[in-house]
This record gives sequence, structure tokens and C-alpha cells, in this order.
Amino acid sequence: MSTAQHKIGSGFGARSTADDVLTGIDLTGRLALVTGGYSGLGLETTRALAKAGAQVVVPARRPETARENLAGVDGVETDALDLGDLESVRAFADRFLTSGRTLDFVIDSAGIMACPETRIGPGWEAQFATNHLGHFALVNRLWPAIEPGGARVVSVSSRAHHFSGMRWDDVHWQRGYDKWEAYGQAKTANVLFAVHLDALARDRGVRAFSLHPGGILTPLQRHLPKQEMVERGWIDEDGNVLNPEGFKTPQQGSATQVWAATSPQLDGMGGVYLEDCDIAEPAPADGAGVGVKDWGTDPEQAARLWELSAQLTGVNAFAA
Repeated sequence: MSTAQHKIGSGFGARSTADDVLTGIDLTGRLALVTGGYSGLGLETTRALAKAGAQVVVPARRPETARENLAGVDGVETDALDLGDLESVRAFADRFLTSGRTLDFVIDSAGIMACPETRIGPGWEAQFATNHLGHFALVNRLWPAIEPGGARVVSVSSRAHHFSGMRWDDVHWQRGYDKWEAYGQAKTANVLFAVHLDALARDRGVRAFSLHPGGILTPLQRHLPKQEMVERGWIDEDGNVLNPEGFKTPQQGSATQVWAATSPQLDGMGGVYLEDCDIAEPAPADGAGVGVKDWGTDPEQAARLWELSAQLTGVNAFAA
């Protein structure tokens, strides 16, 4: 069963924290994998899941930093993974599968935002390649550990998906690179990935969700010049956050992805985009900046992106 893209009245909201949505939920004996689980929202996600009893695997591009940041958090293990390197993705997945363990939650939280034009692999645009293709390959390679336990897969997107749909004629931005529109396309890809994964996997007991975590100042902004953040009204010249009520804390920002992975309120549902710990409404026609754009939930575009991603990465767990 799938659900319409409409709120269900979860009882949580924009100021709920990851600990709030886990109240009364015991994750003892459950295994989670959180990419980027050692920084920003990912770190808070890891902490909350571990506090609720889960074992958490944190694959990291900077394993030493991950170990430092996660020191003192029980039930966590780290390993090396660079989502921008498909060989690194393959190697990590092989190591994990060798352990014979089954995953209950996969939270694709790692990402890069608004970086200068960067090419990786065979000339791929870095945001699309890292935020989408790396996670696409990872989930497909980990499928033997995802399917048996009927895991939930959570694709962390952003309201930035409003900036751009898929540029089918130039997904790698060979013409006229714009860092924000490129980020928007990557975030649209995160939504479409969840739509089609859920369509493929729901009959096998695996469900997928995408989400907007909210506006949060975290290391995700590392590529933005200070002056740009000043001009956007996020901070002042001294680095102080302006309008703090307009931003979530990392604990609040991690809540929706934790809710997506663990909440019994979402049992039997999937393939939908979430925000503020509820299913989001379709974006209004006036472009008010809330909800999900129709290009993000279009099943035909989702299937098209899946096929393109399979061709680019050479991985497809659902190939005939």
C-alpha cells in the first residue's frame, strides 16, 4: 500500500527533536546505517538512534574525524566510504555484506551543497554524483542486506529541490554551471530515487522515503563564502546567526529523518516526501517554497532517473 502525498497529523512538528520522535521506541537489536553520520544532522541522527538502543554503522569519507566526533557514543562503528568514488562504494558494500548482517534502516544523509564547479569520476558533476549516484550505488549494492529485514531507506533531500527539476539534456552541467541549480537537481534526484525504489521494493517489504530536514546551519555550508551567507541574511558580519527562529537546531533538523526511519505511523506507507515530521503537501502553485514539487513525485521521471543511474553506475539490484 502507498499513501497520498498529504499530511497524516503525526503530532510532531518543526520544533520536534530526534529524541522526541523516538520517545517510547526501543531500537535494541536493530541495525542502522547512516551516511554522513558523524557531522551535522547525521551526527545527531546517529546519537539519537544509538541512544534508543540501535547499533549504527557510520561509513565516512574521513574515518579518523568520524571516530573523533563519535567518541563516547555507544553502539557505533565506522568504516571508510567516499560516495564520490564508486570503487570506494563497492569496497565498503563488499566489506559490510561479508559480515552477514541485515539492515533495518538506511539513512542517506551525507551530501555536499552549492560547491564550485567540480568534476569527479568520468567528468560527472560532483553534487549529482555524490548526493545521488553514490547513494544509488550504495543502496543497490547493499540490497542483499536491505531486503531480508524489510528495511526502510531514507533519502535526505531538501526544499532546494524547488530550485531545479532534472536537466535531462545536461544532467552533468556541461553548459552554464549554476551551483544552486545543480544542488537543486541533485536534491530532486534524491526525491525521485525514493519514489522509484519504493515502487520496486514495496512488494518485498522494503519502503523508501525522502524528506526536507529544514533550514539548519551545519558544516553543509562549508562551500559558501561568508559574504554570501551575510547577503542571504543568514548571519551577520561577525558570524552571528540572524533570525535564529528561522533555523532549526541540528537536533530538530535530524528529527524528520529519524521519524522516517523508525516511526510506526508510517507503517504500510512509502514513496512520499516528508517535512517537519509529517508527510508534506504538494507544493502550491504560487511557489511559496513549501511542500514537494510535482517533478519530484512523477513516477515516469523517477523510472527514467533509475535507468540512467543504473547505466552510469553499472549497478542495479532489480535488473532482470
